Amino acid sequence: MHERGALPIHSRPRPLTASARRWRFLASHRGPLQLAIDALAWVVAFEIATAMRFEFDLGAWPQSRVLAMAGTAVVVQMVIGHLRGLYNGRWQFGSFEEVAIVGQVVLATTLVGAVVNRLILQPRLVPVSVTLVAGGVALIGMVTARYVWRLVIDRRRRPDADHHESVRVLVFGAGNAGSQVIDSMLNDRESRYVPVGLLDDDTAKARLRIRGVRVMGDREALATVAAEVSAHHVVVAVPSAGPALLRELSKRAIDADVAVSVLPPVSELLDGRVGVADIRPLSEADLLGRHVVETDVMQIAGYIKGKRVLVTGAGGSIGSELCRQLHRYAPDELVMLDRDESALHAVQLSIEGRALLDTPNLVVANIRERDRVCEVFEIHRPQVVFHAAALKHLPLLEMHPDEGMKTNVWGTKHMLDAAVEFGVEHFVNVSTDKAADPSSVLGHTKRIAERLTAAVGATADGKYLSVRFGNVLGSRGSVLETFQRQIADGGPVTVTSREVTRFFMTVQEAVQLVIQAGAIGGDGQALVLDMGEPVRIADVARRLVAESPRHIEIVYTGLRPGEKSDEVLFGTAEKPQRSSHPLIMSVEVPALSDGELARLTVEELGSHG
Repeated sequence: MHERGALPIHSRPRPLTASARRWRFLASHRGPLQLAIDALAWVVAFEIATAMRFEFDLGAWPQSRVLAMAGTAVVVQMVIGHLRGLYNGRWQFGSFEEVAIVGQVVLATTLVGAVVNRLILQPRLVPVSVTLVAGGVALIGMVTARYVWRLVIDRRRRPDADHHESVRVLVFGAGNAGSQVIDSMLNDRESRYVPVGLLDDDTAKARLRIRGVRVMGDREALATVAAEVSAHHVVVAVPSAGPALLRELSKRAIDADVAVSVLPPVSELLDGRVGVADIRPLSEADLLGRHVVETDVMQIAGYIKGKRVLVTGAGGSIGSELCRQLHRYAPDELVMLDRDESALHAVQLSIEGRALLDTPNLVVANIRERDRVCEVFEIHRPQVVFHAAALKHLPLLEMHPDEGMKTNVWGTKHMLDAAVEFGVEHFVNVSTDKAADPSSVLGHTKRIAERLTAAVGATADGKYLSVRFGNVLGSRGSVLETFQRQIADGGPVTVTSREVTRFFMTVQEAVQLVIQAGAIGGDGQALVLDMGEPVRIADVARRLVAESPRHIEIVYTGLRPGEKSDEVLFGTAEKPQRSSHPLIMSVEVPALSDGELARLTVEELGSHG
């Protein structure tokens, strides 16, 4: 199996051949050569025009006059051409712009030559009709010469498809992006990447050719075409491609034993143009959904800028990204709280580029300790709180439910009580999709945390709300991280069930929406992030295994206690409402009173959904 991955940009330069040195010399003397070609075009044009005028009787008109008129046209062409930049490299060689300038220069030369020949020179050097016809013939000659020269240059730039280091590439997408990718590959002689075919689902493009590369079928023909042209790689040149299309193309490419790369979304392209340098490997984020997250910077800045902000669980996957993004909105103070000192070291390093652990905004504390929480609030007086600290691993909490209660429930209660006491303006509780119709200790404890937050929101002066989302790509202990580690260790990859599905979102997207939710959410609500379509975990495992050069076994272990086959974002009794953000919905959460909480025991978790 060939190596999969991105298309490298740089490769070892090939030594210049004698032919290449000659072409480099010609390119460095382009102006004089073009002028010589144009002069020859005028001479030949006047000879042809004169022969046509006198029915090819070469003796009917003096050759000296014909050559004198051609010489006059060459001088005029040279003067006007230099004034228009035709011979000093101002225009890209063989481009439409240069051809347009050639047309203008030839027209002007023809008119000037006709006037000089008719009104100034006596006797006339050639009949007026000869001058006009010669202009047309000269233009054809000049344009043809440039076209042939451009074809030769393009052919010389084209990488060698038969070279032993060449990578033969199929391009999916015959639109503007596909055309730019093909141009980029074919305009670099040193490129090892040769487009050998196009694929496109649009039947109207079935006969299309781009720089000689033809459309050979649609997505269903990927394997057949790859075998026909011996392609090693397929580039998806559709910047707007959604996860469903990428998953299907990835599966077909795996079956055909070709690697897959993609272009970034249009929003990530600085100038809207694409090339080989923009091509990157197909990532799990591409396959599981690429949301275009648009945040209202003014709304966010309105409640973050200049405020004292506290983040709990600051060393975790969500908490650390929260800290990085919140830092951009210039809070007056960003207090980062975690019980893990090494995690605080890492987050300070990622934000400040230093990690001396010597600033008071780094707080080592455990939210289970009520007095310590109050002490932190007393010292820092936060105005905005993002509560991301939690125990999150479902199987462990099933075995140790009391630990889940201590952190996820009582820790949240301590944070809420301190927030009320010290007048917090915004309190955002980070929740999970497992709180919707909970079936596990994790889900029940997070659901209780949502209800506690709603209870405070109903009575306190500040804004108290929860934000609920599913699995986060790249978070510690996530299923993707687990699969990748198992593959690196040689397997097996363990999957609970062939049918289990999950929602996924990148950590950056999730945090952007969490911060936005804090600006638009109402008291006591749970805001639910749009996670896209659920993804079958077994499919993800199969794709990752297919990327490995080694044989990796997939083992199905069965669902664990408390684990759902399919996650949901909303409970059956919840009625989601649209918010002002297209990727955020809201639901009302019933409040949980202190009396109900006091009566709650670990054994009773299952009755408090």
